[in-house]
Amino acid sequence: MHKSKCNFFFILILIISSYGCGEESTPVLEKNQADYEGIILAIGDSLTEGLGVEEKFAYPAVLQRKLFENGYMYKVVNAGVSGETSSGALSRLKWALTLQPAIAILVTGANDGLRGIDPELIKTNISSIVQVLKEKDIVVVLGGMQMVQNLGQDYTTAFSKIYPQIAQDQDVILIPFFLAAVGGKADLNQSDGIHPTAEGYRIIVENIYPYIMEAIRMHRSNSK
Repeated sequence: MHKSKCNFFFILILIISSYGCGEESTPVLEKNQADYEGIILAIGDSLTEGLGVEEKFAYPAVLQRKLFENGYMYKVVNAGVSGETSSGALSRLKWALTLQPAIAILVTGANDGLRGIDPELIKTNISSIVQVLKEKDIVVVLGGMQMVQNLGQDYTTAFSKIYPQIAQDQDVILIPFFLAAVGGKADLNQSDGIHPTAEGYRIIVENIYPYIMEAIRMHRSNSK
């Protein structure tokens, strides 16, 4: 089975299991959800799923280990689906929220850009996702993306403005460029030049960690 399908059905099983004792049941994870301080839901496409590397090397798993090593008992759930656009992320948001996350890391839009989808539509989709997450009192970390230059200067400029504008409008944490120090570097990406290697993901986690810490501080403050 394709890795994206495996992840999809794994998460779907978690969600289905949450209805075993009625609609208000808590989703079942590796441990009871009460054993964790909160759930961090990593929403995105193949960059989140970890296409081309073992699941343990994808950024959600690397982040999970780093958090636990530093005493932060937050469970990171990989909700990445390869090939997904921002429209797809929006359409599956309802079932993803059944996991009742405290924090969501949203990294989507790259596939839209590669397909030349109207930046305004991308912005609308991502804004809608962020709005739904905030309405559920979920702390949002938005991963900014950049687009390849061969789509034209006008397009790449419009695309680059999407993420900072949403972060400003909706007052969420922004990672300026999710692939900073990794994107475009041959030794940190697989042969396709797009998807990070295990080492690339390790660097990504190091780079985004301060933003995750900010989100955890916000979650703890909001929970008081």
